[in-house]
Amino acid sequence: MLTNRQLLILQLTVDDFIKSAQPVGSRQLSKKPEAPFSSATIRNEMADLEEMGYLEKPHTSSGRVPSEKGYRFYVDHLLAEEKLNRKDSEQLRSIFQDQMVEVEELIRKSATILSELTNYTSILLGPDSSLHAVKRFSIVPLDSQTAVAIIVTDHGRVENRVFSVPEGFTTSDIEKMVNILNDRLIGTPLIHLQQALLEEAKVILDKHIDKAGALYSSFQNAIAITPEERLYFGGKMNMMKQPEFADFHKMKMFFDLIEKGTPAETFFENVRTGIAVRIGSENNHDAMGDFSVITATYTAGQDTTGSIAIVGPKRMDYGRVITLLDLLSRDLSQELARLTIGGGTSRRKD
Repeated sequence: MLTNRQLLILQLTVDDFIKSAQPVGSRQLSKKPEAPFSSATIRNEMADLEEMGYLEKPHTSSGRVPSEKGYRFYVDHLLAEEKLNRKDSEQLRSIFQDQMVEVEELIRKSATILSELTNYTSILLGPDSSLHAVKRFSIVPLDSQTAVAIIVTDHGRVENRVFSVPEGFTTSDIEKMVNILNDRLIGTPLIHLQQALLEEAKVILDKHIDKAGALYSSFQNAIAITPEERLYFGGKMNMMKQPEFADFHKMKMFFDLIEKGTPAETFFENVRTGIAVRIGSENNHDAMGDFSVITATYTAGQDTTGSIAIVGPKRMDYGRVITLLDLLSRDLSQELARLTIGGGTSRRKD
């Protein structure tokens, strides 16, 4: 159990180290009006905090720095709510000033501005569009041998899939197929579309379209939808601005991680609703041992969610980042709900 004085000294030590990236000494803290104690008293308390595992003493300095345990205690118990200044608040809300109609564009812009506001790396995990449900089918012939299937979802997303049209099929056959698809498959999630096509539409297609089997096979292959992991990065190079990452090996590990198709779970492991903070070894990845990751979730219409992460050094400005993520997740959820209701589109780039 920490005393009130130890709690104060730990908080001041972490706050100072976050701002300066330099080990914090007892004399430095004794000059603060918030700590009306002698340098000797503070030094003794810092030694006790080190013995309890909350502070560490670098070999080359007489000052101390927070340990992972110290950061965790600080985040869980000592972190004060931080308010954004007017300039930062306006920059954050500038994401939503343009009337964007593309979900992907909105998410990319959010990642960019987050990285600019924090000087850290931002990562947004876009909602999995494979769970969107079909709202409307269209098929447009391109020539006598090919056509494009246009699938509009309930979230306004548009999937364009080119497929081959077997010889002998007419415009009337295509129209019959569209009518059957719209009659039988509306409301089907994209991920289940192939199965629903087999179970709900194939028999009817065979009944109403002569030699429908070849057309069915070509169309079924074209509409294959797989679950997506859509990661959007902002400020990939920002970590090079942090003094603790002057080590080339550390930076190489980090860049390898974000450039080589790393699974989303690396950054969004066990993400739950609200704000979550993982510090150093809590990230369960060798390359992330010197980093902290703060995540938040957002909604993109009914039953659809995405996630936001800020990756920075363990010496991260936790209060500021948590405030930014909290505000952005709420505003982003509201804007995506507007786009969904308004029928905005986000086109997949195949």
